[in-house]
Amino acid sequence: MTGTVRRFAKVTRAVHWTVALLMISCIGTAAILYNASFAVAIGHRHLVELIHVYSGFALPVPILLGAISAAYRLDLRRLNRFTPGDRRWLFSRSRRDGSIKVGKFNAGQKLNAALSGGAIAALLGTGLIMYFPSLTRLSWRTGATFVHDWFALAVGLLVMGHIYYAVKDPEALRGMRAGRVSASWARAEHAAWADEVPGSQQDVEQGPGPLI
Repeated sequence: MTGTVRRFAKVTRAVHWTVALLMISCIGTAAILYNASFAVAIGHRHLVELIHVYSGFALPVPILLGAISAAYRLDLRRLNRFTPGDRRWLFSRSRRDGSIKVGKFNAGQKLNAALSGGAIAALLGTGLIMYFPSLTRLSWRTGATFVHDWFALAVGLLVMGHIYYAVKDPEALRGMRAGRVSASWARAEHAAWADEVPGSQQDVEQGPGPLI
């Protein structure tokens, strides 16, 4: 199998990078607000707070807008389907040798998506309680602050791990950046998905038409 195949549609890539920028904005501003040394050095605390709050409130927007696209909804369905093969892949020490055929997303990517989605929901909910203190009683606000802080730390670590693995695999990063990957990489890393790609030489080299 030679040439390239289309991996992600334009809408999927746009949602990914928009969420990534908003998430990095949330993490960066949270670090400034939480660390007194950073806060003093940078100043403009009120502006930093506003950027943090509005970045957080905006996080679900590209995800919801992306649902307009059939290609994006298909990717979400793939991410939401955890198969017996995914479980074998996840707990296998030889998961990278190709003996277990992987679909478009491996089990690690599916777990990352689930954790990220759950964390965004938790941070948004607790953030709303903190931002509108008059709506709830003190015990709720105290609990929300505790949960928000720990989830923020967890998300920061999750994002760092995601970036680490993305940098380790330039071809996977290319798929999210440019939308296409080499057919040989698709066969080696996501063989079950590669089997779905049209098999003729022309189809493999040119790929299917754009999905929006």
